[in-house]
Amino acid sequence: MTEPLSSLDTGDLDALGIVIVDHGSRRAESNAMLERFVDLFIAHRPQYKIVEPAHMELAEPSIETAVRRCVERGASRVAVCPYFFAPGKHWAKDIPELAEQAAESAGVPWVVTAPIGLTPLMVDVIDNRLTHCLDHIAGRAEECDSCAGLGRCRLHAV
Repeated sequence: MTEPLSSLDTGDLDALGIVIVDHGSRRAESNAMLERFVDLFIAHRPQYKIVEPAHMELAEPSIETAVRRCVERGASRVAVCPYFFAPGKHWAKDIPELAEQAAESAGVPWVVTAPIGLTPLMVDVIDNRLTHCLDHIAGRAEECDSCAGLGRCRLHAV
C-alpha cells in the first residue's frame, strides 16, 4: 500500500496530479461533458498543472489511465476528486479501490477527496441552472449543453 498523501508535503502543486472522476456513461455526450468540465477547471484554476478526467466505469479514460497520464506528465502524487454529490458507495468503496490499484501500479501516493457534498456553493449552481432553464422556457436564453437538441427544457402541461 502506498503512503497516504496526508503525510506528504502537499505544497508543491506542480507535482500534484488531479484526477476528476465521474461515474461514466454509455451516453457519449455525458462523458464529453466531464472533459469540458475539466477544461473549465483548468481554465479557472491554472495553479494546478496536471489535471486529467476519468470515468469510474463504462467509459475511458479510466481512473488507472488518468493516474498513469498524471505520472507521465510529472506527478509525484495524485488526488482523485469525485465529481459526485454525495458520499455514497462509489465514493466510500469503489473509487478508493480503483484509485489504490491505479496509484500502486503507477508507484505514487494518492488520496480520494470528499465529494461535492453540502457546500453553500451548490446553492448558486442550482439557482443558476433553475434561472437558465426558466429563461430558456421564456425565450430569453438558448438551450444549455445538457438539454441541447433533446426538447427537455420546456414546461409540461398536465
